[in-house]
Amino acid sequence: MMENILTVKDLEISFLTKDGNLHAINGVSFDLKRGETLGVVGESGCGKSVTMMSLLRLIPQPPGRLDHGTATFKGVDLLKISNEEIRKIRGSKISIIFQDPLTSFNPILPIGLQMAEPLMYHNGLSYQDAEKQIVKLLSRVGIPNAKDRLKDYPFQFSGGMRQRAMIATALICNPEILIADEPTTALDVTIQAQIVELIKELRDEFGMSIIWITHDLGVIAGLADRIIVMYAGQIIEDAFVDDLYKNPRHPYTKGLLGALPKITEDRKNKLVSIDGIPPVLYSKPNYCPFIDRCSYKIDQCKEANPPLEKIDDQHFVACWVSTKEGKI
Repeated sequence: MMENILTVKDLEISFLTKDGNLHAINGVSFDLKRGETLGVVGESGCGKSVTMMSLLRLIPQPPGRLDHGTATFKGVDLLKISNEEIRKIRGSKISIIFQDPLTSFNPILPIGLQMAEPLMYHNGLSYQDAEKQIVKLLSRVGIPNAKDRLKDYPFQFSGGMRQRAMIATALICNPEILIADEPTTALDVTIQAQIVELIKELRDEFGMSIIWITHDLGVIAGLADRIIVMYAGQIIEDAFVDDLYKNPRHPYTKGLLGALPKITEDRKNKLVSIDGIPPVLYSKPNYCPFIDRCSYKIDQCKEANPPLEKIDDQHFVACWVSTKEGKI
């Protein structure tokens, strides 16, 4: 059995707003194994990015606030170490691919200089020594004439090429964990497929663990080993990818999968829609946060928030009702 490289327990994060204290993350716990690709799915605002960015301490404080929890990476709690210690890990041991590379790169610095910075800071290389590694990695991610592009600025790259450069920047120090925050969202379908295939190849080549954040269950299906589904700042289902797609057990997961078009189905079958909107949590929920949108709800759903419990081999669900059997 593969060892855990990252263990997150009981993570709680809130944001101070003019309307009150918004409870964005409510008791999130999960493990990431060495070499594993973990998919994190859910609709916008469910807490996917906040959870993962908090591991690298990228949430501004204030207005963000860590209320509770631990994130243990190779025996070190990322949430408790000093700013200097987390800077040594960020970009070196754990890297992130941001959603929009155009705004993530500095627009007034050449790509080559920005890619060299992690090597100069973490590995103590000069720019001249770093340049060889940069050219090699840019070529590896599919950027032609890499050496000639080092002095180009981000706006001189196409969207797909910028994303490839962002991937190369994240991998430049050979990290053990790569967090990919919806890296294909702004790209067309053809480029999306190329980026996904590229990351799969690089994962196998570098042997790293990946956390892939997405709202697109179609993209993650062929990439992840395991998927966690988030809703209202908590994990409501956790399963291996094949099991989740064949046997979803939470009503929200069933709704997400039902909204995917399936070319093998009868054309008369309509796509499923999930009525309503996610709750705004100015207080911690002492009830199931999905209750107002759920067709399986029972009285117990109003009385307590269901814990994430094991219902099958490596399949965990937070629901009072068995959606498979239609009863408690």
